[in-house]
Amino acid sequence: MLIALFVLLLVLITVGIPILLVMGIVGLTGILATPGLVPALFPQKMFAMLDNFSLLALPYFILAGELISAGGISKRLVEFAETVVGHWRAGLGQASVVSSMVFAGVSGSSVADTSAIGSILVPAMKARDYKPGFAAALVACAGTIGAIIPPSMTMIVYGSMANVSIGGLFLGGIVPGILIGVGLMVVIYLYSLAPNFPELRRTSGRFESGKVVVALIKVWPALLAPVLVVGGILTGAFTATEAGVVACFYGFFVGFFIYRIIKIRDLPNIFIRAAVTTAMVSGIIGVAGALGWLLSYLNFNDIALSGIAKVTTTKLGVMLLLMAIMLVLTMFVDSMAILIVMIPVAVVIGRNYGIDEFQLGLMMVMATQIGSTTPPVAVLLFVATSIAGCKYSETIRYCWSFIAAELVVLLAVVFWADLAAWIPHYFLG
Repeated sequence: MLIALFVLLLVLITVGIPILLVMGIVGLTGILATPGLVPALFPQKMFAMLDNFSLLALPYFILAGELISAGGISKRLVEFAETVVGHWRAGLGQASVVSSMVFAGVSGSSVADTSAIGSILVPAMKARDYKPGFAAALVACAGTIGAIIPPSMTMIVYGSMANVSIGGLFLGGIVPGILIGVGLMVVIYLYSLAPNFPELRRTSGRFESGKVVVALIKVWPALLAPVLVVGGILTGAFTATEAGVVACFYGFFVGFFIYRIIKIRDLPNIFIRAAVTTAMVSGIIGVAGALGWLLSYLNFNDIALSGIAKVTTTKLGVMLLLMAIMLVLTMFVDSMAILIVMIPVAVVIGRNYGIDEFQLGLMMVMATQIGSTTPPVAVLLFVATSIAGCKYSETIRYCWSFIAAELVVLLAVVFWADLAAWIPHYFLG
């Protein structure tokens, strides 16, 4: 039965059917074809998956991201980043990474990060003779930081399904997210040394502390947002769900009262966009949860555990194998869908081998985000390519060096658990 379901899954994906329908068709077909199961189990398991208090944080952070994007925060973050690192080689490219790192602290989404920062910086990079494919690849890979530096909608999904502290996952993402940003900036600098990238050797002028101070005065309300979210969770002032509510109110307050960009007439469209995104994500979570339950019922967890035991018996070997599986699967299937289906299996395997829960969670989140930039199915590359107005093949050409930098950080998390686990355990016990 399991083999037949996976064959059906691959066929439907190859045909080009949306992943939401693919998982729904495979899950319902499997339930209908399994003796002793009734069709009513499919919607029952869908709603059971969504009936989770921790998932309440999801719509709030989605709405907060929409409010923050509409409130002009991304533009001011870009201006601030350029005043800080614009005097470096490839200053505009470096500014895109810094902007993504800071914007990650308020958006919680890699797609939102890529769209918001890319829409501002990709045209600016093209105007300074950056190759469109290079600009798109850079912005797409930098966008992955949006789901790693807290807050993170992907971590909310993982924490709610794996019964792991979402606040702890948020804290665990700080160091890996910063390291990815540093790695991408190193790659940009190395590109600037190449003879066929003369445009990267240009700078935006000299460093001027006065301009930094002026930019800081303009951007401080945006910089305060991640401090409120992470600081509130860190001090125990509110939970991850309550942090989403605080982020919504703060995003509206900044955009409406301080920057005065959001108008009352804009709110219906903002709410509609947030509702559509929430419905899409919730739909994937629901059908993936039903499919995941079916796989568990068919003993897929035990089969996977025994299969891994035949390949390796060490904790490090298991982590490397799980990482490789996630990276390969996300090359062909939507990363969120793969994460949701794999979480129950990975949690069982992790507990059997004594893998730290925060290390495992960060490894899976990072692997799926890197998968969002690996062809052929790469959501972030598609988004950035459309913004840059270039061919997909041009973007793919330049993405591999940035992906390599991200993989180095992912391997560091696999080999050194404290990169992801020390801060959560220190503050949460």
